[in-house]
Amino acid sequence: MFRRIFSDIVIWIISSVVCILWRVVANKEQIASYVSFFAILMVAWIIIGLVFTKYRRSYKEAWFWQEMLLMLLTGGALMGLCVGLVPKYFNHISLTVALWMIGIVMIFDSVDILFKHYWKFALNMTIPPMVIKHRRNAKPKRNNSERSRESKQAIHQAVLSLTTEEDYKMLLEKACLNRQSTKTIADSDPFSLLQLPDYQYSTIVDVKIFNNIRGINKRLCVVNQKLPDDGVYVCCYRPQEYVKENMLRSYPWGIRWVVYSFWFLVRRVIPRLLLMSRLYYDISKGRKRMLSKTEVLGRLYYCGFEVDEIVPMGHIEYIFAHRHSQPYPQEQVKVYGPLIKLPRISKNKEIVYFYKMRTMHPYAEYIQNYVFNQRGGMNIADKSDDDWRITHWGRIMRKYWLDELPMMINFLKRDVKLVGVRPLSKAMFEQYPKDLQDKRTRCKPGLIPPFYIDHPQTFEELYASENKYLDEYFRHPLWTDIKYFFLTIHSILFKRMHSA
Repeated sequence: MFRRIFSDIVIWIISSVVCILWRVVANKEQIASYVSFFAILMVAWIIIGLVFTKYRRSYKEAWFWQEMLLMLLTGGALMGLCVGLVPKYFNHISLTVALWMIGIVMIFDSVDILFKHYWKFALNMTIPPMVIKHRRNAKPKRNNSERSRESKQAIHQAVLSLTTEEDYKMLLEKACLNRQSTKTIADSDPFSLLQLPDYQYSTIVDVKIFNNIRGINKRLCVVNQKLPDDGVYVCCYRPQEYVKENMLRSYPWGIRWVVYSFWFLVRRVIPRLLLMSRLYYDISKGRKRMLSKTEVLGRLYYCGFEVDEIVPMGHIEYIFAHRHSQPYPQEQVKVYGPLIKLPRISKNKEIVYFYKMRTMHPYAEYIQNYVFNQRGGMNIADKSDDDWRITHWGRIMRKYWLDELPMMINFLKRDVKLVGVRPLSKAMFEQYPKDLQDKRTRCKPGLIPPFYIDHPQTFEELYASENKYLDEYFRHPLWTDIKYFFLTIHSILFKRMHSA
């Protein structure tokens, strides 16, 4: 209640400044009298608001129309008081100015109510995050015998309604569609999934393309709960790269990039903005969304699956995954904006979140080990070679260190010093020798690592470079950091060293 009263006081102060500058002649005595009168109106507004229970509920609990109605009642009652009392008791005050003042307050209050309720709507504050039920020893219950002829025909028709005969044959071979232990889902309605009995099917084949489904994570979590341990899930999506190539082929050379850029803005950028995501999906119903390979695989891992195989079929990719674990705790709102926080191992092995500009597709953090294993390990820059999780603009930002500029926030918070070893992810930190791990965690990491001076090409050279810096730093901390700082400047200017 007190927060809402304070909010109204701020609105009255702002409205008073606007009204005085707009309506009242710049006469000091007159301005002083109007300020006093506006203060009286503000107190009356708050008292009337208390009578009408305007401050009883928070905006999270009240409906938008209730808030607006109470505001209109409060403003109307105050206007009525002004009409009756100002001519009699405030002869020096213009009734028109008083009514204008109340009108300005009501406009600002309406904007405040609208913004707060849109914020609630955008962040789904009235919808709790999905609760994941824990379970033990979930084994499949249905046998693996052949389906009846009628059942096979029904599944065939359901699959063909959404895909091709070639896709059907592939699924028939790889996913055993004609077995009773396999369940085929061909619609986007989550109710059909919720009605499935737990652990009845060892394989669930979802032929509804992800690009036209709203609530992908919720769908995956439901499937995770319905499958037995190590149960197989087959899903499909249309890659963003295919959409891009198709659009560039379909339009003339002069406008193809303009059309694609507009499409990308509407279908990819706007859905990722904090206050636009839910509004976008309410309007579009989640249809024709753009999905990258990184995001789809990342969502699967985020929801407790492990990818076994990816089968390209023309413009569609089918993913075969098995249930690996419980899903990660589901966040109420998971929005990937341009600024992200990444957990890193810091001094005394504490986990500190470092700020960076996002250079990877959404959900990339959940498939780090998958990418490293696919590419045969990581390189010395804590990345796999040819990492397809990185966006095109992300590569440009990394080349010129633009992605690391937000780490200045950590520098101001004293999480890092200017020169020092790089803050590492857990996956990379565990690759280091035990003695070097202990050395690294004896001091804070730095913004400028020795990496940019010694130019190591192998892990052994990287370990040697960091050991050399740390040994010098422990003997002469200040002198070592000064020396490495100027050596880095020299490396950047004359050896054209850039970020990985």
